[in-house]
Amino acid sequence: MKAARLHGPKDIRIETLDAPPAPAAGEVLINVRAVGICGSDLHMYQDARIGDTEIPAPMVLGHEFMGEVVAVSDGATDGMFQPLKVGQRVAVEPAIANEHHELFEKGHPNLVPAAFYGLYPDDGALQEQMIVRAKNCFPIPDSISDGAGTLLETLGVAIHAIDLGHLKLADTVAVIGCGPVGMLILKMAQLAGAKDVYAFDRLAWRAEKAASWGATAWQYENEAQAVKLIDDATDGRGCDVVFEAAWADESVNVSAEIACYGGRVVLVGIPGSDEFSMKHSTARRKGLSVMFSRRMKHTYPRAIALAARADLDLDDLVSHNVTLDDTAEAFKQNSDYEPGVNKIVIHLNHD
Repeated sequence: MKAARLHGPKDIRIETLDAPPAPAAGEVLINVRAVGICGSDLHMYQDARIGDTEIPAPMVLGHEFMGEVVAVSDGATDGMFQPLKVGQRVAVEPAIANEHHELFEKGHPNLVPAAFYGLYPDDGALQEQMIVRAKNCFPIPDSISDGAGTLLETLGVAIHAIDLGHLKLADTVAVIGCGPVGMLILKMAQLAGAKDVYAFDRLAWRAEKAASWGATAWQYENEAQAVKLIDDATDGRGCDVVFEAAWADESVNVSAEIACYGGRVVLVGIPGSDEFSMKHSTARRKGLSVMFSRRMKHTYPRAIALAARADLDLDDLVSHNVTLDDTAEAFKQNSDYEPGVNKIVIHLNHD
């Protein structure tokens, strides 16, 4: 079968791998149908690492994915404890958390040290077939397209970030970074009853996309400009909740500067340097609550329910649809932030 493997920084090759074996107990075999490119994939593509996780050997990327079940093991049940069947379309939670870990028992499955599809050393979904844990599968209705199915993982991240921000009705919200995660955070804030949603991005077309989704959105160039825009918009008050969903560089400090006194800052972005910086006096004097968001907490059922709603159009985020053979060029386009790129979806196993 064909797969796209990362061999080093900016080195993706289409190769032939052995087909997977029959699924073992608690597993299913899927035909991968669609895979989204995530910002964390771009870190691995650019640097052959993410954070302190190095990629020392070739591997298959891809953790935002859905597919079709083609073989099941005895007693294989999905994430809602229902039997899985051949032919079902499923979205797949990429984290394989140990359910007997203390953190899992405390309700933090996203913090359990876990295997993760598409994070070294575990291969991801940019391959025609793969074995996945049955419990990580969530059937999706026909009303959700393959491309939208890949965005359920992204939507889950956004839901978890909103949960961390303890968003209240009529709160004022700012989102820094209008990539797919930021866009879905702003949509979730709107659906949760935010009074005003402000959005920032360095790229004009992303700010325009946020505006088309109903946010007051700006393309910004520096911290001072962003602070002035929020000061003017809020009469100097700032925002109740700020979500940082960019590359966690100067955007982290911007988040603190535009938050109101007693405000909440949720950091979702991953910095390429594996470090972040925030002005201490600002955060201290404002008494900010600063939270780091990691992955999600069993959000797929909620994400699927939301994706089925008429007021959430996940397909509108998909700017490019390509094939597995186009993977290297798709990653280059996304990494270079070519104009118009929002979400690239790679399609496999299509007739």
